[in-house]
Amino acid sequence: MRPEELLARAGLPFYPLVPLVGGDVARVFRAGPYVLKLHPSPPEGFFPAEARGLMRLSGKGVRVPRVVYVDEGGLVMEYLSPGPPDWEGLGRMLAQLHSQKEVQYGGDRVFLGPLPLPEGVGEDWGRFFYEKRILPLLEAAPNPKGSLRLGRLFLEVERAPWHRLPEEGPVLIHGDLWHGNVYFAQEGPALLDPSAWVGERGVDLAMMRLFGGFPEVFWRTYEDLLPIPEAVNRALPCYQVYFLLAHLLLFGEAYLGPLKRALKGCG
Repeated sequence: MRPEELLARAGLPFYPLVPLVGGDVARVFRAGPYVLKLHPSPPEGFFPAEARGLMRLSGKGVRVPRVVYVDEGGLVMEYLSPGPPDWEGLGRMLAQLHSQKEVQYGGDRVFLGPLPLPEGVGEDWGRFFYEKRILPLLEAAPNPKGSLRLGRLFLEVERAPWHRLPEEGPVLIHGDLWHGNVYFAQEGPALLDPSAWVGERGVDLAMMRLFGGFPEVFWRTYEDLLPIPEAVNRALPCYQVYFLLAHLLLFGEAYLGPLKRALKGCG
């Protein structure tokens, strides 16, 4: 779909289009007061899942771009004008999100990048995380048995101590919270491109630690409001296995080393 067509389907007038830096999946444009996300052949449900995540985060007090229109071909959101960095504000906003308890883990179908993850709910966190998050990624791998190295590595993933993951209680998480999905708007910090579902907050913390980019002032503000138990810190490598598996599938064997290190820390 062309951006002009998405604007028309949304019932919006045409605006000059300015390409924006997007993720590895979608094409992103600014059109006046709007941001358009498109994909030539998106996985079924991809853009509706992102829209659901944005609206769920907004309902928890997280600043996100307002969803204007969504269909299977694309997503239209409001454009947030850029503002100054406010890491303390981000720490407060994320602590507030992670403080709001839910009933059980899971939710609707979501995507980690272009990789689909199944819907479903559960009350046993370790079992849910393995069956609904880790196992689908293992099953998406193209014939790991054809590679002795990958076969052994995936067996280590299966045998990791998922049943021992600590439980603080289910909360809504962003689900893909690296620094590139943080945006500082004029109104304050905002989050972009969610893979939002109900899990343990350690999943968000693990991704934030994995690629860095969050300064000490953020962590100090966050932990003053919502301290991180040592058991959760010890579990972060296990959650990083999840993200590194996805990166291995999407970007190749450059992520084998980091995945092995995360597995060692998880054990």
